[in-house]
Amino acid sequence: MRHLFATAGLAAALALSAGAANASGNFNFSTDSCNHDYATPYDVDVTPAGLSFHRTDGTPAKIFLHDGALKVDGRDVAVSAGDAQALRRYEDTVRKLIPEVAAVSRAGVSMGFDAMTTVTMTFADADQREAILAKLKRKQAQALKEIDEGVGSGHWSSDRMTETVAGSVSDSVGELVGSVTSSAVSAALSGDSTKVEALTARANALDKSLNREMDKRSKDLEARANGICPRLNDLADLQMGWKIRLPDGKPLELMTIKPKEKDGKNVASF
Repeated sequence: MRHLFATAGLAAALALSAGAANASGNFNFSTDSCNHDYATPYDVDVTPAGLSFHRTDGTPAKIFLHDGALKVDGRDVAVSAGDAQALRRYEDTVRKLIPEVAAVSRAGVSMGFDAMTTVTMTFADADQREAILAKLKRKQAQALKEIDEGVGSGHWSSDRMTETVAGSVSDSVGELVGSVTSSAVSAALSGDSTKVEALTARANALDKSLNREMDKRSKDLEARANGICPRLNDLADLQMGWKIRLPDGKPLELMTIKPKEKDGKNVASF
């Protein structure tokens, strides 16, 4: 019985880690190859007309840049030729970064739902299985659609990504674990040792296969997430190098840059 519950927990952990959402409300990629710990307080719109960084709390509320020109809260800000070039490179890097973030997000969501589908096929009662699989399929399709309409279309919002990924995955995990534990408890309470042994055998087989498959996919996903770091490092270098100042004299900061954690692992939060 303990092994059955552990397997359900494993599926939940795999799904949530694939989604890569944490309790703070930021959407994160766990990375090893970033030089610093990066975050941004802004939502970002990437359009042919330029990049718009905007927020409802804090100042400045809106920053717009395109082809080396900069506007802060609707007003033009003069920049040097060198800083204009840095802004052009910044814009180009963000344009290349956003599709990569979208691809990793899609892969993470798919990995989580695939893990839950595998557990459903193994444990769900026959009279529940079809309904659970259909619901998982609908939720996965909706999550992928929201990613495509959001970051996949050049519109980044940390809150929206957290709701899309954490919401869809965690809700499904809760329902799935409830179904798995219900089957296990029913088998135990029935006193039917054959039924319990059959469930345990399935748990043992699933434990091995799920660990093996998801370990490989986790490593692939981590490698793709780490591939984002060079672009984040470039953005940080550009920001630390320019001399641009806001009207109040403060430096222009589109992202926050903090030292990495002591264990060498850090989280890039967007």
